[in-house]
Amino acid sequence: MLRTTTAIRERARGLLARARSGRSEWFTVDDTALAAAADIVAEVTQRRYPDLDIPYHSRWRHFEAGGIDRNSVLRKQLSHLEPADGAAALIDLAVVSVLLDAGAGPDWSYLEPDAGGTYARSEGLAVASWHAFVGGLFSGNPADPLRVDAAGLRSLTTSALAEAFQVSDANPLVGLDGRVELLRRLGETLAATPEVFGPDGRPGGLFAALADEGGVAATDILGLLLRYLSPIWLADNIIDDIPLGDCWRHDAVPGPGRTAGWMPLHKLSQWLTYSLLEPFEWNAVPVTDLDALTALAEYRNGGLLLDTGVLQPIDPAALHPIDAAGRPAGVPVAAQIVVEWRALTVALLDEVAPLVRARLGVDAARLPLARILEGGTWAAGRELAARSRGGLPPFDIVSNGTVF
Repeated sequence: MLRTTTAIRERARGLLARARSGRSEWFTVDDTALAAAADIVAEVTQRRYPDLDIPYHSRWRHFEAGGIDRNSVLRKQLSHLEPADGAAALIDLAVVSVLLDAGAGPDWSYLEPDAGGTYARSEGLAVASWHAFVGGLFSGNPADPLRVDAAGLRSLTTSALAEAFQVSDANPLVGLDGRVELLRRLGETLAATPEVFGPDGRPGGLFAALADEGGVAATDILGLLLRYLSPIWLADNIIDDIPLGDCWRHDAVPGPGRTAGWMPLHKLSQWLTYSLLEPFEWNAVPVTDLDALTALAEYRNGGLLLDTGVLQPIDPAALHPIDAAGRPAGVPVAAQIVVEWRALTVALLDEVAPLVRARLGVDAARLPLARILEGGTWAAGRELAARSRGGLPPFDIVSNGTVF
């Protein structure tokens, strides 16, 4: 149950109804501000994509940073492979890059070799991971560098990833150790599940496991990821020895049995699912049921709602706590205020989406949530953060590099 988008939506909507009734101890909801939020998202979308030919919100957009079509470069390098093998390699890259995509922090950047551009945050992590992949960092087979496999991931060291991502005292990357541990755990899981990921334990085994001429449902991709990759997450959220991943305690969340009090969000798993849509479609496997996925519960989308006043913290100081010595203390990811904020983000963006479509004069078939996020809510949230906080998140959140 906690691995379904149905549970995410139902529980998030329950917390939204509670906040609207004035029973939340953390937030109030100003429904009159929803129109302004939709206006901003529509304006940003129209500016970024004047013809409304909007791609999916996915990791592949970040690989285009600086106007460089790295996707075409890579696909040309893979052109000698059979289509299914090429698709597997693209999925390999998407998986490892998304798992490395948690917040980089404000002080890290990546200088791209040869091209010379400098990139930070998500774009920097994407470009760095693209070069690491092309350079064979995640492959256990030196003769076949354009892949990710269990051997390559299990042997990954912190120093090797730090070198690939140009990390230094002057260029610190938040959660470096956590990222390495996450990829090592991924390697263990891939090796332990050859029936899905093949004898070499490759994320790209997902393509053979799910590809069907009639297509694949987006929720089937997510379901497989949640079923088999749940053991990799570093959070200690467990029921009956089953790891729950990005699923957190909140006292006000109802549910049957021991699922009561748990709020699933699965941000990185859904971000990964969004990022796998194109490798399937590029290889003639249509993906259906896109809007069954939810908005991503992260600080750009959530920041949009705070910065437009849709969500208003009851105690603004709770977003930026100070310790006894007067220093920023940070809010743990597991704190109920963070869990609730993320849940309200999911529920409220379901309400913003139809307002944006109405302003742009398009329907859900042309503009599913996957395109609204890209157009869209994530970009608008980033722009507002840049204006008001120099790009920083609205919360001071303690992150181990595996949630945001």
